[in-house]
Amino acid sequence: MCASLGPYMTTYAAGWRMGLLSGDFSVGMRRYSPPLPPERGPGMLIHRAAAARGDDMRRDIALIIGLATLSAHDALAAGAACPNPAFVREAQSAIAAYDQAGMFSGAVLVAANGRPVLRRGVGLADRELGVAAAPEMKFRIGSITKQFTATAILQLQEAGKLSIDDPISKYYADAPAAWSKVTLRHLLTHSSGIPTYTALPGFFDRTARLPHTPEELIKLTRDKPLEFEPGSKFAYDNSGYILLGYVVEKVSGQPYADYLKQHIFGPLHMTGSGYDREDTIILGRVPGYQRAPDGGLGNAPFLDMSVPFAAGSLYSTVDDLLAWDQALYAASPLKPNSLKAMFTDYGHHYGFGFVIDQQWGQDRIWHNGGVNGFTASFQRYPKSRITAVALANQTTPATDKLATDLAGLCLGAKVYPRQAPETATALARYAGFYELSPFIVTKVDIRAPGLISHIAGQPDLRLYPAGGGKFFAKTADVELTFQTGADGQVSGVVIQQGGQQPLAKRIDAAEAERLAKAKAAHLAAGVASPGTEEALRRVIGGLQSGAPDYSRMAPSLAEATRRQADGIRTALAQLGPLKSVTFQSVGPGGADIYIVAFEKGSLEWRIVLGDGGQIVGLVFRQSPG
Repeated sequence: MCASLGPYMTTYAAGWRMGLLSGDFSVGMRRYSPPLPPERGPGMLIHRAAAARGDDMRRDIALIIGLATLSAHDALAAGAACPNPAFVREAQSAIAAYDQAGMFSGAVLVAANGRPVLRRGVGLADRELGVAAAPEMKFRIGSITKQFTATAILQLQEAGKLSIDDPISKYYADAPAAWSKVTLRHLLTHSSGIPTYTALPGFFDRTARLPHTPEELIKLTRDKPLEFEPGSKFAYDNSGYILLGYVVEKVSGQPYADYLKQHIFGPLHMTGSGYDREDTIILGRVPGYQRAPDGGLGNAPFLDMSVPFAAGSLYSTVDDLLAWDQALYAASPLKPNSLKAMFTDYGHHYGFGFVIDQQWGQDRIWHNGGVNGFTASFQRYPKSRITAVALANQTTPATDKLATDLAGLCLGAKVYPRQAPETATALARYAGFYELSPFIVTKVDIRAPGLISHIAGQPDLRLYPAGGGKFFAKTADVELTFQTGADGQVSGVVIQQGGQQPLAKRIDAAEAERLAKAKAAHLAAGVASPGTEEALRRVIGGLQSGAPDYSRMAPSLAEATRRQADGIRTALAQLGPLKSVTFQSVGPGGADIYIVAFEKGSLEWRIVLGDGGQIVGLVFRQSPG
């Protein structure tokens, strides 16, 4: 689960993308919040999205010894084939790139017309025991849970026991007057206006670790004011699906887990799926991992699985999700009219528990998910009957991209730019140091057939030549274009990612060493850099008033802020007037960390200033505790 205050409480910064902190049981539901840019929003680090903890990612070493090889658990259905005859070879190459970068471990499956074309484990399932991942293993699926909750509601509607246009007050007797216009349909489509309980202060550090009943979860936001008039806007909201799970129990007379087992998993023979319980022995269940403070992979923080409930507490396998996919085509769990309603885009690329958008030139029906130590992506392409599933036992932004890449490769789409081989002499021109900010320097070296980028504390990023000084990465949506000066020498590199194009200027080794020493001294001193508090107060005031001073931001940060200013202003307005700005510490990445208190809550902000006091990095998230 990511820590933030809601869909508009995004991180943003100049330069290398860090990722949208979506404040839900899904990691970066990219198309759900129109004010945000695609691919989880902009941020500070290109090599990997820091799912919840600021600007301090580290190299993924001690827990991955060498390269975690692909498991030999392929089970290809006889006669199954993708439109692309070279799919298996190309898919293996793509998976290897993610595996070697340490960006994915878990299980993947690609099917054509319901028959597996690729089915395998990737990397390690248990890092302490050195057990390889296998496709039959069970993974937490986070917000993919929501489509099963929506199915349960629609089944009960088909049985005449409820209507999705009923007010929630019909089933929840303690509903406040503010919820009088909220219907089950609003809850299904994230348009109720009820605040998401995962955004409450202290949620991730305290609430998520304790057992809760559905009633106790509902009470967390019951007395909070609505964020908007029901039906007027979209805001991804876990509270709505908690209420829907409560309704399932109330109307059916069964516990939520029992209802799903009896009415969905059992009839569809989904024996590898169920409600996760940490106190129960579940054969084949894998542990989850996420970034530790030292940058390696560590055991994920404890999460009591009663807390995600009907918004994110299920586990499953790639095989079961394929069975689910096929049942949806066969109209097995629901009647055709209900399925049509589920797969309708209600104005924000969202139906009932599914995202409805386009990818690779055709409609895509999908959802992703993420809870502590796990990320998941389940993608359906109805026109071509292609299904792609990726289940990871680590918190990683790569799961969606890997599933999307595999689907594209199966379809024969142009997933990666065409490589244009460069000579060693040509590659040598680009090797050197490039400054993204006073505390972020990347070293570029030759690694045939292209380059490799190193940032201190980051996994290495392989870069492949595309010709004309352009390079691309397979494991991240990023392209680099090297710039030359009047003297014909390489002077910098433009990074294209998430709609941003920051320029990193080339520096010599001596300057790189000076910046590294300055960063180390800043970390050792542990005091705020001159001007950061003043700059932070100024930018918050500008965001609140709707008139940020873009001239005092790096161009890339200014561009990102313009795109998100309206949404951020709305979110800040809900917190009320600013009360105080208190320096807390220097982050491992060199940013100054402040706790900013508002009348109705607090945020943690991280800020970096460049030459002349210009803001070159800015990140905010829910304040811990």
